[in-house]
Amino acid sequence: MLLRFGVSNYLSIKDRQELSLVASALKDDESGLIAPPATVKERLLPAAVIYGANASGKSNVVGAVRFMLNFALTSHSQGEPGQAIGVVPFALDPDCARQPSSFDIDFIAGGQRFAYSFSATDEVVQAEELHAYPHGRPQLWFSRKGQKFSFGKSLAGRNRVIADLVRSNSLFLSAAAQNDHEMLKVVTSFFQSFPSPISIHNSSPKYPSGGWRHEVDERTILFLASIGSGIVGQEVKSPTREDAEKHVANLVEGVSNPWARQYADFVEMHAETFVQFVHEGKHGAKHFFNFNQESTGTQRLLILLGRIYRSLDSGTPMVIDELDASLHTKASEAVVALFASSKTNPHGAQLIATTHDTNLMRSPLLRRDQIWIIEKNREGASELSSLSDFRTRATDDFEKAYLQGRFGGTPYTGLARDLVELL
Repeated sequence: MLLRFGVSNYLSIKDRQELSLVASALKDDESGLIAPPATVKERLLPAAVIYGANASGKSNVVGAVRFMLNFALTSHSQGEPGQAIGVVPFALDPDCARQPSSFDIDFIAGGQRFAYSFSATDEVVQAEELHAYPHGRPQLWFSRKGQKFSFGKSLAGRNRVIADLVRSNSLFLSAAAQNDHEMLKVVTSFFQSFPSPISIHNSSPKYPSGGWRHEVDERTILFLASIGSGIVGQEVKSPTREDAEKHVANLVEGVSNPWARQYADFVEMHAETFVQFVHEGKHGAKHFFNFNQESTGTQRLLILLGRIYRSLDSGTPMVIDELDASLHTKASEAVVALFASSKTNPHGAQLIATTHDTNLMRSPLLRRDQIWIIEKNREGASELSSLSDFRTRATDDFEKAYLQGRFGGTPYTGLARDLVELL
């Protein structure tokens, strides 16, 4: 479970910005809140939705999460001595180029709270630290300044041996994961279980038949049927010789028949099953569509829902950039509903999503502390705030107020026809 994520001096983010999934003291609906383990007092939010104008920094928040996860897990195993770390400091202030980028995260793993952080330039890791909270109070497990390491009494293991292996451009936590540090497994397992953020560019590979390789979770089929996608079922099939020959003919105009037959033989020898999706037509007749024949929105939902249900089953956080891309607002709301209900989310999974779909602001599924706004200040730096930071009432029309510019995060607050006159 995720409590907070913070980042500074990275891409469009200059000063530290924090996204919190800890419920505030607002008197909003509490039915969807997540009850943490007994060692953590705060109740947690099942979702946080981030709004903002184009180029306001929404995707940079997602990118910061992606970078932290990847660097924490792979900097030791995949990096090389002298290799650039890959941080990109805030570009609109020359002073930031000489300062490190910093990342920090508070989370619950194995029934215990942890706080982990590191800061780095593009050349070296300057600091790294991990605290545990076994009794609600911080307990240092390890701390690092450059290549000098300190270890708390509570962290047993081959700490010094592993520290000697850590390069200046890699993390101790990553080296610990590669060297099977027993006590730190609970921390590294959390990072490993945290799926990489999804962007609109995620796609599924195409197969000779245009099919989807693996059978889809039945919950996905029920979801798609309930929102009117037309899909009512699925059927597992295997490619045929005719499928292969048609595929070759489509790929290469004027292909010779002998070559097509050889390709078909190869496909039959190495055939993998694929799925076609069932649609009902006139008089209840079944019609079978390949993945590539489905609408863009349905394709994206097929990709998203598989990962969403894995997140719900394992109780891990999920990050989606541009949730509303190719989706109707009701489909987006239905995704949020999966995380907001204890029936579909019994293990405390959490959703972080960016979106432009202001209709979600009207949803009873979202409290004020779950709606976040990001905008750039006069220096061009992204700043993140929650609706709970503004003076509002639970009965306010947040969508209307947002579009009027009361919370910031909009590119233009006037009428579109008036904007045209300025161009």
